[in-house]
Amino acid sequence: MSVTPQAGGTASERTGLHVAFGGAVYPAEEIARGAAYELFSADEVAGFEWAPRPGSALPWRRFVHVTEVTAVHGATEPADEPETPLLMPAHRERGWAYLHQLSQQPAAAGDPVLAMARASAVVRRGTRMVKVLSAQQVAGHLRGWLPHGFCYREHDVAHLRTPVTTKVLRTDGDAGRDGPDVAYVLRWRASDSGDYDVPAGPAHRGLTALASRDRVGAPVLGTGFTPSNGQLIPEFITRDFADLPMPANAALIAYPAEGVEVVLYTYQAEQRGWLRMVGPQWRHLLAAVPGLSPDQEYVPNADVPRSTQLVGTYGDNEYEAVADLPGGFRVLAMTRAARYPVDAVARRVRFAQWRGVPCLVLREEAGWLRMRLRYPNPDAVLGTGAQCQERGVYEAWAPGAEVTDDQVMDTRYAM
Repeated sequence: MSVTPQAGGTASERTGLHVAFGGAVYPAEEIARGAAYELFSADEVAGFEWAPRPGSALPWRRFVHVTEVTAVHGATEPADEPETPLLMPAHRERGWAYLHQLSQQPAAAGDPVLAMARASAVVRRGTRMVKVLSAQQVAGHLRGWLPHGFCYREHDVAHLRTPVTTKVLRTDGDAGRDGPDVAYVLRWRASDSGDYDVPAGPAHRGLTALASRDRVGAPVLGTGFTPSNGQLIPEFITRDFADLPMPANAALIAYPAEGVEVVLYTYQAEQRGWLRMVGPQWRHLLAAVPGLSPDQEYVPNADVPRSTQLVGTYGDNEYEAVADLPGGFRVLAMTRAARYPVDAVARRVRFAQWRGVPCLVLREEAGWLRMRLRYPNPDAVLGTGAQCQERGVYEAWAPGAEVTDDQVMDTRYAM
């Protein structure tokens, strides 16, 4: 059936955007620049949930990914270049359900159809990336943690907008700890495609072999897709499981049960801190974040040791740089006049070997080095005694005298 928009409070009722889904046409709101849609209905429809909003005559709603809809009417031209969608070879008998079935079978990791589909999901400079966080992880990022580990393109998960649906993306292994009322997300723009890798293939086979007692969160399937009963979601990791420099205007976001997006904080690169954006009506969403006052307007983390750094050259000099995308890279400076665009830029990381295991050096304290495994596997975890901090991320303290091949390396970005 078709649903006619009523006078009310949703954007769809004001703008006239409609989406065809499941044989009917519904008023809709665009999410993530057309990656997903929130559909509305005046009547109960299978798969829709009761979620009335003040002033709206359409109390039933459903979130759907753009790949699930058959037509969009009334959409505006996107301001940004759209992300490449997940694609699969056309086949008369094998559709998306077949591809999802393959994605959940570790033995199918080498299947050419699956590999072709996974290769179609790419990260480019400026791609919006997301990582679903626990309240404890939110506190960590406010105090200086950088993006690392498992993450996703926002385009692929934009339809997962509630605490219940985002559980499949969590990396902390305790999706029920924060309660059912809010989900937290870190969102940032990718600085370079080379900063990301697919957790599949021979280099990451060790992740699939780790026993449940040695891991946190969902198992790694080795297919490049996240474990899920109903979602087909390509997953990424930061290359070498390294921290990435925090880009300007990254955001910490909350998704309450209402399904709306609430921007809690945005990252101010020059001040090395987070500026609170949320108004009084939503500050209760911060109550679960340990050690944080919901009334705190600015959270600095300038004194936190950095495990990675973005460096750029301007003229003959080297400066600390910041990714300010989609505009580009510039010198990190407090004054606007000194924020020159850099001529070249690179990500600087410290690598080392410990007990024959390739590692990242995160920080150094009193002759001990905090190490993170670059390619976790059962032998490396056993040999180093590394503990799983979150899905795929293994760390341990190493005596500095035991560490070899300690070197700082720059990975240059194409300009």
